[in-house]
Amino acid sequence: MLPETPDSSRPDVSLPLQGGCACGAVRYTLKSAPVALFACHCTLCQRQSGSAFGQSLRVRRADLDIQGETVTLRRETERGTRSESVFCPGCGGRLYNMRPGTDYCHLRGGTLDDTSWLRPAAHIWTRHAQPWFTPPADTLVETGQPASLDAIVQHWQDTKAPRFR
Repeated sequence: MLPETPDSSRPDVSLPLQGGCACGAVRYTLKSAPVALFACHCTLCQRQSGSAFGQSLRVRRADLDIQGETVTLRRETERGTRSESVFCPGCGGRLYNMRPGTDYCHLRGGTLDDTSWLRPAAHIWTRHAQPWFTPPADTLVETGQPASLDAIVQHWQDTKAPRFR
């Protein structure tokens, strides 16, 4: 149950955040508040999550402390950029992905121990969304990869982000 707050859609969430892979061999601690949350409907996120979309929680890589052995896979994205995905070698669970040389990574929202407060600000790559999916009216929608995540970051922080303490 979420703590009682003046705006129950924006609960209080305590830092640091904890999470890990399905088998428990890899655990992490996130020491700072996430920057944004969005849902990605690209076919890769669908395959890797085994679901209709993946949840991407944008966080500062320097504030993410990983405990346990991981494997990094590199690939070229549909946009022609490089991406690295970090997995647990035991269960194969994807923990996060990032572009090399950037300060941020996208933590898989479902790997958090407490997911009750996750509310995506946007849905991207919706041209690959399942036909039954209808984005909520209060979210941003992109048919592909946005040129910038600035609008998503701002919308999440203004309307969806919990109060981190």
